[in-house]
Amino acid sequence: MTHTPPTLSMKLTDLIGRIYPEEDPDILASRVIAAFWPEGAHRRKRARTPGKRLWSQRDAIVITYGNSVTDDGHEPLDVLHHFLMGYLQGTVSTVHLLPYFPFTSDDGFAVTDYREVNPALGDWSDIRRLAGDFTLMSDLVLNHVSSQGKWFNAYLEGEPPFDRFFFEASPGDDLSSVVRPRTHPLLREVETANGTRHVWCTFSHDQVDLDFRNPEVLLEFIRIMRLHIDEGVRILRLDAVAYLWKQIGTSCIHLPQTHAIVQLFRVLCDFAVEPVLLLTETNVPNVENLTYFGNRNEAHAVYNFSLPPLILHALHSGTAEHLHRWQVSMPPAQLGCTYLNFSASHDGIGMRPAEGILPQEDIDRLVAAVQAFGGRVSMRSLNGGGEAPYELNITFFDAMKGTFAGEDNWQIERFLCSQTIVMALEGIPAFYIHSLLATPNDHEGVERTGLNRAINRHRWDYQRLCALLSAPDSAQARVLNSMKDRIGIRARQPAFHPNATQFTLHLDHRIFGIWRQSIDRDQSIFALHNVSGDTVAVSPLSINLIGGEDWVDLLTGEHVGPSGGDISFAPYQCRWIANRFVRK
Repeated sequence: MTHTPPTLSMKLTDLIGRIYPEEDPDILASRVIAAFWPEGAHRRKRARTPGKRLWSQRDAIVITYGNSVTDDGHEPLDVLHHFLMGYLQGTVSTVHLLPYFPFTSDDGFAVTDYREVNPALGDWSDIRRLAGDFTLMSDLVLNHVSSQGKWFNAYLEGEPPFDRFFFEASPGDDLSSVVRPRTHPLLREVETANGTRHVWCTFSHDQVDLDFRNPEVLLEFIRIMRLHIDEGVRILRLDAVAYLWKQIGTSCIHLPQTHAIVQLFRVLCDFAVEPVLLLTETNVPNVENLTYFGNRNEAHAVYNFSLPPLILHALHSGTAEHLHRWQVSMPPAQLGCTYLNFSASHDGIGMRPAEGILPQEDIDRLVAAVQAFGGRVSMRSLNGGGEAPYELNITFFDAMKGTFAGEDNWQIERFLCSQTIVMALEGIPAFYIHSLLATPNDHEGVERTGLNRAINRHRWDYQRLCALLSAPDSAQARVLNSMKDRIGIRARQPAFHPNATQFTLHLDHRIFGIWRQSIDRDQSIFALHNVSGDTVAVSPLSINLIGGEDWVDLLTGEHVGPSGGDISFAPYQCRWIANRFVRK
């Protein structure tokens, strides 16, 4: 008997029944379909099946704000496009353009209008132009909106349907189990046309949480998804999605309805004519983060959130012990899923993903080191009282100024080692623009805004940046040129396909080593990274180089033989030793 794949309607009605058991699932499913595919729009007859062709080793992502590079004479999105085409075309395949909508705070994550481009940046034609030259990733900020936006103002006035768009609670409710990413009071008292209300604010009092118990909220975001896809977006980053569904008396994080909503979004993407991918942003402990793969029916990709603090620890301590132990425990992503690997983003270095991996004394040492290198620390509230570090606020380049022993002269070498680890691991590498540009801490930005995160959100003057990139001895030129060279080498090696086989190697604790093998098993790469300031020797026997092969270090061109002497590593040196060098 031939198996008939579930239809779009069947998949949606099943999910809607789990999310909204009191709604008519057939009626709501038809409304969901109409929201995502307006009258006359085309969709696939069968869901797109997961496969290895969704990405390749040639994929790499740059993360940037629309105004990370500016000048006085042109719109920021025009300047950004010029920079990307001039310096990164052919190096990165994808641009993650951080929120480019009108906003009131948090550098774009308090959105006032999802259907407009912030006129201070440009307009939709600029977005479409970027989407024409790169794969475009965009944020779907769906947990909360600005308290000064149209939706919340309508809520205050009691105007339907927005009078039921926001999550309300009572100060008398038992909220002791709620997982908090911040330290401010969770509830904000507001006066509305319907009387005094207390609205839920997970991240700030200017970012008011939406109430997805109301299916009208879900339908509105599905319409927004369709608009953004029509404007060229091909990767949807689900911002802060873990907090989406609230239920008094629970932790209000990772609830079953949240996972079901992600699955619903995945169904829509799988039936879309356009190749649309979902990326979940869940800055939480590793075990919780991995649940957003579902059974290959939720996110296509999840952030490897434990990677930044573990790389930071390895390079500050000079030992890969904890990084190695964590990597050994990481499951390979299933076919059709992948990790997004990074060391830095527009946010700080999240410390929750290090919980259960790094001992508290090592977390304390990281905090002290980051502060010594000019960084800040943002805290979160703990259940039962007290606080703990939520994230470290520092540019990753300045985080590499030294080690637990203090500052030294190895900053660039140490930084490049950190980024080379990101490139080598199973998954797709993503690089924050300020990592590519070796941007130092922006202390003036912190003083101007009063926000710790501003330290890592510098705005480069384009002319000054171009001058620095033209000076071969500048940190900016040295880092960008080295990064482009290594990303380019990686892009040509099939063993670095995001789903290629990976094993973690047991070596000297100062060497973080992994073995990658291409899907067709034709190429092997031993990716070895000295995370210490020591000169380290590694025996070819310890990495099992097979005789008869011509092994070459892709990064230096040096030939390495299984019967030769020890392989020497200078401080922070990386080697990608391969049996086949793909040059094109």
